[in-house]
Amino acid sequence: MGEDGGRVRQMWHLLEPLHAVLYYAPQVFEEVGALGYDTGERWPGYFALRAAPLGAPGPRQVASAFYSFSPRAVAVHVPAAWEVAAPEEVVAARMRGVDRTYRALVGERTNAPDLAEAAALARRAAEAARTEGRPLAAANAELPWPRKPHLVLWQAATILREHRGDGHVAALLTADLDPVEALVSFAAIGAAPAGVFASRGWSEREWADARERLRARGLLDAGGAATDAGRALRAEVERRTDELAAAPWRALGAEDTARLAELLGPLWLEVLGSGMLPRENTLGIGKV
Repeated sequence: MGEDGGRVRQMWHLLEPLHAVLYYAPQVFEEVGALGYDTGERWPGYFALRAAPLGAPGPRQVASAFYSFSPRAVAVHVPAAWEVAAPEEVVAARMRGVDRTYRALVGERTNAPDLAEAAALARRAAEAARTEGRPLAAANAELPWPRKPHLVLWQAATILREHRGDGHVAALLTADLDPVEALVSFAAIGAAPAGVFASRGWSEREWADARERLRARGLLDAGGAATDAGRALRAEVERRTDELAAAPWRALGAEDTARLAELLGPLWLEVLGSGMLPRENTLGIGKV
């Protein structure tokens, strides 16, 4: 991966945790719980929080956009999510939850000049992200910008991560990897243990059938590990994902992107140091 791709990957690694507090922070759980969602497990809130910018999508639309989830897993929560609260109420609740979360993490530093500078730079990058064919990025980019810098930073991180995620789906489609094959092939290169992907709702039979399809293509060996061809395909998926995610950073420019990376470091450390996010994740951050 070239220097440009390395910087694109670095920015993803820095921004992903800043966005992902949405799905793990107790403050966000309290906000969605107040709307009436079951917070005894993660998923009722997750599907509502992530899908709400799309309006009130049905299960087929959500499964398509999220890609890696079994349609059965999606159908458990969508469209039931919109019977609990309207999408605009969920969007407002997630912003309240993120506001409280960031204030708990960094306190008065939410008003610091460095954070305001980071927010302005991240917003410039997010506004440079093209959204054609990228449903989740487009939906989040269409939301009004908040006024507070720490919320601007979070919204920019959200647009940029969904922009990258939409591009990743395109890369998987180009590689002819269906949703369950995408997970199986990712686990096969050691990105995360196969059990971590159980949350996506695929049955043991569906997982086994996908392994067999990948083995028949020469991408997995008899034991289910990735072959050289399988590793090469996954590397190409990641290279293409980085390529499709690069435009916002090219628009921001090398100097300002490097400055943003510098500014994000302390908040990134606060988020990871909080223990809020799981150490093993389905994204394979640090593994690819």
